[in-house]
Amino acid sequence: MTPRLLFTRRAGVSIVSLLLSLAVGVLWFAPVRSEPVAGDRLAAPPFGPGEKLTYAITYLGMRAGTAVMEVQDVEPVEAHPALRLLTIAKSSATVSKFYPVNNRVESLIDAQTVKPYHLLFARREGKKKNDFDVTFHHEEGTVLSIKDGSAETLPIPPNTQDLLSCLYYIRSMPLVQPGSSVELNIHHDKKNYRVEVRAEGIERVKGVEGDVEAIRLLVIMPFQGLFLNEGNIRVWITNDARRVPVLMKAKIIIGSVMARLIR
Repeated sequence: MTPRLLFTRRAGVSIVSLLLSLAVGVLWFAPVRSEPVAGDRLAAPPFGPGEKLTYAITYLGMRAGTAVMEVQDVEPVEAHPALRLLTIAKSSATVSKFYPVNNRVESLIDAQTVKPYHLLFARREGKKKNDFDVTFHHEEGTVLSIKDGSAETLPIPPNTQDLLSCLYYIRSMPLVQPGSSVELNIHHDKKNYRVEVRAEGIERVKGVEGDVEAIRLLVIMPFQGLFLNEGNIRVWITNDARRVPVLMKAKIIIGSVMARLIR
């Protein structure tokens, strides 16, 4: 295997791991405004305890890994109903021989507002090992961010999401027509980012039980260099009440990495 191809495969696994484990695939949209507000969400979110989505990750026709996204019930937090969002992404046995990935992200959220309370992220990619522990204080406009044991209190803008809760917040927004877009505040790795999502169109794609009608979204990422000079991700979600992400694609130096819902 050439060094260039080895590097590209490593990058591909890392990209999809971030795409799924960090949930940077923001998966819905609303009319553009400076900040999303509570009235933009559905009365009842299209997800709940027991939802479990499994994705096959492929690169150059090779099975590169698997990612599972799950919603779990938990005890109330400060008398508010709460949910635990859990995502685990692992590389396949073949890929793990030269670049093992085993990422776990856990987000505790308010079940009604979808605001995050607490994020735990254990990143294991090759020789890279990082542990993130983020506690959100929305009323104070701050987060307590701990990375690898180093703690820091940082300011955040209103309605800030973490890299996992943003997926479920966006899924809870009402349906609008393609051509709309939204910008979200996301806090990650002691930094605040603005992520833009554009609805490009409606098309049919392969689903678990056959072709389904899906909305194609373009996610514009501000993370410099994260996707090797190709910072955008395309995501296809079902055009129905559940708004399930069925397909995700990210371009890299050679080819593209794809995550497809299989269960």
